Amino acid sequence: MTEQDPLLKYREQHKHRLNYMPWLYWSLKPKNRVWAEQWQQEYQAYLMEMETVEIGKNCFISPLAHIFAEPGRKIIIGDNTFIAADCTLHGPLDIGNEVAINHHCILDGGRAGIKLHDQVRIAAYSHLYAFDHGMDLEQPIYQQAVHSQGIEIGRDVWLGAHVGIKDGVTIHEQAVIGMNSMVTKDVEARTIVGGNPAKFIRFRD
Repeated sequence: MTEQDPLLKYREQHKHRLNYMPWLYWSLKPKNRVWAEQWQQEYQAYLMEMETVEIGKNCFISPLAHIFAEPGRKIIIGDNTFIAADCTLHGPLDIGNEVAINHHCILDGGRAGIKLHDQVRIAAYSHLYAFDHGMDLEQPIYQQAVHSQGIEIGRDVWLGAHVGIKDGVTIHEQAVIGMNSMVTKDVEARTIVGGNPAKFIRFRD
């Protein structure tokens, strides 16, 4: 074993930690920041070459995330945003600055797309689907038309873990959605909602 081997083993474990806890990327010590930035630059360049993706400055995108943005389904990622491991993102998506998408989230933009404004925080295992099927009994679900209205999440909104957002929903700025909630209707600004279906609990102020 060479002198460098233990350092390489540590680096691989550090990468693994960053994949699932990407907020740590911005507090790395200078000696680790050097290799981490190079790692991210190389991966983000690869991603932009392979998919229809725009990535802002100083972002962290886990190579263990699944990001699909074919032509017509573009993904835009703003500055200082992170996407953790095991997320699945399918455009069209417009993701703002300082947005956090934690591990195992699913965002599918359908046709109309998903818009996340600045500083949105999405906790682990949350699912946003900007499309829906018809449910006419005269034919099987899979044969029915798919429609898409889109989803919009306002500035500084916090989605707790395991939150679901239905197509056509707008969540206005600074709202909070409690853990394990299913949001089927628009949410007013600065409100806290929770439950399945999600209902008003109180105003933040």
